Amino acid sequence: MNVNDIVAEVASVLQQTDSQSAEKAVERIYRAKRIFVAGEGRSGLMAKSFAMRLMHLGLVVYVIGETTTPSVKKEDLLILVSGSGKTKSVEWLSVKAKELGTELLVFTANADTLLAQNAGEESVVIVPAATKYRKPGEKMSIQPLGSLFDQSIHLLFDWICLSLSERKSLDHDQVLGMHSNME
Repeated sequence: MNVNDIVAEVASVLQQTDSQSAEKAVERIYRAKRIFVAGEGRSGLMAKSFAMRLMHLGLVVYVIGETTTPSVKKEDLLILVSGSGKTKSVEWLSVKAKELGTELLVFTANADTLLAQNAGEESVVIVPAATKYRKPGEKMSIQPLGSLFDQSIHLLFDWICLSLSERKSLDHDQVLGMHSNME
C-alpha cells in the first residue's frame, strides 16, 4: 500500500458524489447572508476549515460552539457535517434548526438518518465514503475509521470554495487580503 492507493480511494468517492447536489450546495452558500457550520471530531475539524475558507472568500460565517458565535436565525444557513449522520450533538442541532425554521445543508455518507431527514432530500449532499460505522454492503476502505470521509469532504469543500471564488470573481490576492495578518 502507498499514498497512491489513498488518492485513488478519495478520487473514487468524489467521482461518485452527486454533482447536482454539490452544485445546489454552492448556490445555497452563495445566496446565504449568514452561514453557521458544525460537526464533531474530525468531521468538525473539516467543518471548521471550511468555515475559515468561506471567511477568506468574504462570507459571514460562524462555527457553532465558539464563544463569539451569535444566535442562529430563521434566515441563516446551518451547514452540518457528519460522516455517519448519527453523531448525537450534530443530530440535535438539526432538530433545533428545524424548530427554528433555519435552512439546513447536510454533508454525510448516510442518507438513512434523522440528520438527513431533518434537512430534507434537497438539502443533503451524500459523500459515499466509508465511515467508522460500517453499513451492510459498504465497500471497505484501506484506511481506518472515517479517514476516507474526512479526506473526501475536505476536497469537496475546497472545490465548493473554488466555485464560490469564481462566482464572486475573486483572485488570489483578494482572498489573501482576507487571510489573518496577526500571525
